[in-house]
Amino acid sequence: MKARSLLLAAGFAALSVAGASAQVVGVSWSNFQEERWKTDEAAIKAALEAAGATYISADAQSSSAKQLSDIESLIAQGAEALIILAQDAQAIGPAVEAAADEGIPVVGYDRLIEDARAFYLTFDNMEVGRMQARAVFAAAPKGNYVMIKGSPTDPNADFLRAGQQEIIDAAVKAGDITIVGEAYTDGWLPANAQRNMEQILTANDNKVDAVVASNDGTAGGVVAALQAQGMAGIPVSGQDGDHAALNRVALGTQTVSVWKDARELGKAAAEIAVAMAKGAAMADVPGAGAWTSPAGTELTAIFLAPNPITRDNLSVVVDAGWITKDALCQGVTNGPAPCN
Repeated sequence: MKARSLLLAAGFAALSVAGASAQVVGVSWSNFQEERWKTDEAAIKAALEAAGATYISADAQSSSAKQLSDIESLIAQGAEALIILAQDAQAIGPAVEAAADEGIPVVGYDRLIEDARAFYLTFDNMEVGRMQARAVFAAAPKGNYVMIKGSPTDPNADFLRAGQQEIIDAAVKAGDITIVGEAYTDGWLPANAQRNMEQILTANDNKVDAVVASNDGTAGGVVAALQAQGMAGIPVSGQDGDHAALNRVALGTQTVSVWKDARELGKAAAEIAVAMAKGAAMADVPGAGAWTSPAGTELTAIFLAPNPITRDNLSVVVDAGWITKDALCQGVTNGPAPCN
């Protein structure tokens, strides 16, 4: 366990107070189909079980309207704290209002909720964007770039894009890099990313040298479009440490997956939710600090540290138990360690 995790765990233990009944924590998922969220859920469930709390959940299936009704249902089922992975950062407002009216604390999970009443727990997404661009830029310091962004309704998409631009901006201004295509990906869906990439390839006669894709799902769509044109192997970024993406890194069709250990994030979310359900103030959560959003909202937040995974350090995710060697190295011949 990382030192930061040990400190957080000690802090949460100190915050713990005796309660006659188990807390009920409701989790609202934006779209549970993504591989990533299964890992988060397992970590949340394990931490809640360890705290003697009860887990209930709902899947909005990429619908902001359904998410609002889901949260109403979670409240009606007795949720004493909510963990919300917002489908739409703007549309989620009424749900936070409803929770506040009932005195129910909210953890904005992984994605920003622009409301001071919601605790913000995420990874440093600006740094994730920087890590993505650094890896791609190291592999392709010149040429035609495509920027495949996340969902336009998710503030993380713009945080990532801002971090990416920091790394390549000087090269763009010098004329070494030309951004020949840029597109948001509705719902972060791989199929939408693939369609966007196909259109950009067509518009540029396949003259593309690198792709900064904002997560592993969109990277998968990008790689599929590149493979169809015989272009697999040009630099492509991603994030989340999806197993398929890590396998692509080992195969050489994806350059980097910025690993955000969802087990650590899920555990922290559960512990924060339980502590606040027991009456802890947001400012008293171990590791929490004040943070001002780009829109000027003063929030209480914790940012965890991401880790870029490339062919040079693939053993890290195997050693951490995130993925098995067999899954990582499937189809890989004479690849990087540990696939050699």
